[in-house]
Amino acid sequence: MSENKKAEKIAGVKGMNDILPADAPLWELFENTVQSVLKSYGFQQIRTPIVEPTALFARGLGAVTDIVEKEMYSFVDSMNGDNLTLRPESTAGVVRSAIEHNLTYDGPKRLWYFGPMFRHEKPQRGRYRQFHQVGAEALGFTGPDVDAELIMLCQRLWDDLGLQDVRLEINSIGDAEERNRHRADLIAYFEQHKDKLDAEAQRRLYSNPLRILDTKNPAMQELVNAAPKLLDYLGDESRAHFEGLQKILRHNSIVFTINPRLVRGMDYYNRSVFEWVTDKLGSQGTICGGGRYDPLVEIFGGKPTPACGFAIGVERLIELLKESGEEFVPNQCDVYVVHQGEQAQLQAFVAAERLRDAGLDVVLHCAAAGSGGSFKAQMKRADASGASFAVILGEDEVAQGVAAVKELRADDGSGKQATIPFEQLVDHIVGQITGGGDCVDCDDPTHHHHH
Repeated sequence: MSENKKAEKIAGVKGMNDILPADAPLWELFENTVQSVLKSYGFQQIRTPIVEPTALFARGLGAVTDIVEKEMYSFVDSMNGDNLTLRPESTAGVVRSAIEHNLTYDGPKRLWYFGPMFRHEKPQRGRYRQFHQVGAEALGFTGPDVDAELIMLCQRLWDDLGLQDVRLEINSIGDAEERNRHRADLIAYFEQHKDKLDAEAQRRLYSNPLRILDTKNPAMQELVNAAPKLLDYLGDESRAHFEGLQKILRHNSIVFTINPRLVRGMDYYNRSVFEWVTDKLGSQGTICGGGRYDPLVEIFGGKPTPACGFAIGVERLIELLKESGEEFVPNQCDVYVVHQGEQAQLQAFVAAERLRDAGLDVVLHCAAAGSGGSFKAQMKRADASGASFAVILGEDEVAQGVAAVKELRADDGSGKQATIPFEQLVDHIVGQITGGGDCVDCDDPTHHHHH
């Protein structure tokens, strides 16, 4: 390649997005909140690999589902011929891990995960080919109490994040036998009214009649509303479980609506299903979906183990946080250190390290390409950093053993400057930040001073 020819640019993969530093504070706020809420319910984090054997998803999700047929990133490992897949969701991997490492042998486990998932979908708002999910899986619990706990955990998460416009829908889809009886009656019902079915509904009649209930066609609404309802097919156990769930939610003032059309594409779900829905993101309204999947552990070859969980689409939730209009102004640091001259630079490193020892976030001015290192240029940087204080060291200060400290965020905009003996610098700034109370953003939940 000749010296002066510019290399060709390579763009990222379509539908796989960079999370840029400007958005990082929002992601961090979300991750910190999630972590502290899950911890407060006794959930432990599990991190499974991003790549799993393709067979895991074919078995777990069912070979004929949309995800397995059209959306998975599957490939053959060219070194050894293994069939591998980038995970499209995390429940299968968590269950595989729990079986492989015998996690529930000494009692039930509350687990959670966070990470990227991959689906080859058409990219659209809030739906990407690499997207992130946070999820919780409670393995080994039978009763409706853990279903209720997962729902209450979500409610606490929305409250802590300040989300208002999120509502809860629940349903029970019983067990396989109850669903099969309902399905047979549903098909018979639609067969009697075949003349009213549109082309799409006719196509789905035998393959997936439940999907007909989701139709958006206004001409079919009346027909659909009068169709046999799954809730009427529940046996005593399923019904008691569902009523038990509602009782706990009501007692704890969790508002919900029963949506009899709430179903799941995967066969392994049973009994409770729930979704948290918002109207703020256009048509893609679900930000969190969950439910019980008691048969899954056995499908994967483990001992029968009841299980319940949920997953949250993080990109959608971040969209929602942005919509809610809260301003997230990232503070890069508490203190910005400005210096001029060789001795001052050496002393600036000492000051910065001592301030960090005291638990403060510090940016030390370093030489930048194409920018003057004048005091004026550096002070502009200090201002832009969001720091509360600038520490200024020049040759004069070094000679006198002092540092100048300038307030950058004073309410009255005075920008007072004080000269402090070098040995007292840290105490002075820490005192200002902790004692001065409101001169620093200590109500910012993303910020942790470790005093």
